[in-house]
Amino acid sequence: MSIEIVTKFYEAFSRRDAEGMVACYADDVHFSDPVFPELRGERAKNMWRMLCERGEDLEIEFSDVKSDGTIGSAHWEARYTFSFTGQRVHNVIDARFELSNGKITRHVDSFDLWRWSGMALGVKGKLLGWAPFVQNAIRKKGAIGLDAWAAKRGA
Repeated sequence: MSIEIVTKFYEAFSRRDAEGMVACYADDVHFSDPVFPELRGERAKNMWRMLCERGEDLEIEFSDVKSDGTIGSAHWEARYTFSFTGQRVHNVIDARFELSNGKITRHVDSFDLWRWSGMALGVKGKLLGWAPFVQNAIRKKGAIGLDAWAAKRGA
């Protein structure tokens, strides 16, 4: 069942079906990645809803889905236009999962934030994307964007 739930999550993602994705999550899911660290529950689910809604040209490919029943992993790649700058991004991500009762309880995505910032922010990101102040600004802008998105929808 665990490989199936992770596969179902990415199949929904490839269709930009946020509700299909979040149906794979436990109510109290814990999500983390370099831009959105420490999201829990509805906030984590809303992050996917926001990304699917905004990602008009989002393309997802996933592979190498593995699981032993309680721990899982997958490799995935996203291609999209970053809405704030209009820059094209090709992000390469490795995901780890914890699973229980047929749901994803913890999801951690790992990727190179400096590489991402170089694509998403252009020259500034390439030159300064390694710096903690730039990475913290990216995280802050992500959190503000998620809060604004959720507030607008009453979520």
